[in-house]
Amino acid sequence: MRIGIFGRDRSTTEDPFARYIGAARRAAEDGFATFWLPQSFGTDALTVLAIIGREVPDIELGTAVVPIYSRHPLTLASQALTAQAASTPAGAGGRVALGIGLSHQVLVENTFGGSFDKPVRTLREYLSVLRPLLHGEAVDFRGEVLTVASQVSVAAAPPCPVLVAALGSQTLRVAGRLADGTITWVTGPDTVERHTVPTIREAAEQAGREPPRIVVGLPVCVTTDERGARERANQLFSVYGTLPSYRAMLDREGAQGPGDVAVVGTADGVLSQLERLAEIGATDFIASEFGANPDEQAETRSVLRSLV
Repeated sequence: MRIGIFGRDRSTTEDPFARYIGAARRAAEDGFATFWLPQSFGTDALTVLAIIGREVPDIELGTAVVPIYSRHPLTLASQALTAQAASTPAGAGGRVALGIGLSHQVLVENTFGGSFDKPVRTLREYLSVLRPLLHGEAVDFRGEVLTVASQVSVAAAPPCPVLVAALGSQTLRVAGRLADGTITWVTGPDTVERHTVPTIREAAEQAGREPPRIVVGLPVCVTTDERGARERANQLFSVYGTLPSYRAMLDREGAQGPGDVAVVGTADGVLSQLERLAEIGATDFIASEFGANPDEQAETRSVLRSLV
């Protein structure tokens, strides 16, 4: 199982790009395989990854995740391939993994002004267009949601693998058939083992695809105060207990909140939890470190480093 880091840096510099580059450089120097940035309503993740890619070699860079309702697939393909070209030496394989997701009904309708009607159909059509575009192919697609007739060409840009933030059964099956894998968040190990892994693997096998990449993201803290850390995780990540798709995964796990699925405990306890994720089929793990003090932060990073 490859170990990666959610982009975060505690530097006091006012330059946000210096912070991102510093966090990615530290992750690379620590030996981590991947470095991920979320996409929210601030700095554009793919733009930052393109800048990081020019400064920090080797480590894979990924978005976790870009909401598809906010960008037309032609636009997203152009952005992703530009970041890929910027971060990839000539003749080398690509370094950028494109994580995408449906987002949530409240954001799609109230923030983006779109319709969340039949989101699975929207995802299916989006992937049917996006993946060919990322491979430099001309697209002539007329669906119920999307009409696209064009091509994207970015010199020296290898295709980007596409990973879908698929949680429910229907989106997992679409991801298995049309994408390269999935990225989960606040989804516990029982759910990953009994729901995520078998659903996406079966869909990929039926479609004649390679085994999918299964990227599991969770909050992580090595601590002697497990109860306090879980309470802190519930506070820090409380929004994920209210959004329906994440709430469904927590309910499936029997968890009251994000703190119940966070990877928390002593060094040995955290190692055991991460080893279990590898055993049940996770190909990648993304750590969102949330130590409360310098000692917890340093110990958490040390334990994660021991796995690379």
